[in-house]
Amino acid sequence: MTLRQPRSAGDSALLRQYEYPDSWVVAADIGVDDEAISVDTVGDTAIVVVERDGEPAESELELPGTAETVSVSNGVLTIEGDR
Repeated sequence: MTLRQPRSAGDSALLRQYEYPDSWVVAADIGVDDEAISVDTVGDTAIVVVERDGEPAESELELPGTAETVSVSNGVLTIEGDR
């Protein structure tokens, strides 16, 4: 397993990328209610929209491949894919 260095994804969100021989995981601690996060993936890009104080903020995350699954739990966005 390879862990890429944690980095900020803006507005204090913490982003981590884990690489395994046959898969990868990108996790971002967004820190808002699950209902305030929506995600759409297009190819190797994730478009994340977070609603805070009634205002949407959009960010794009570059993924190491095409996403297979996307989930949000307790304010943490997890995107997984195969190699």
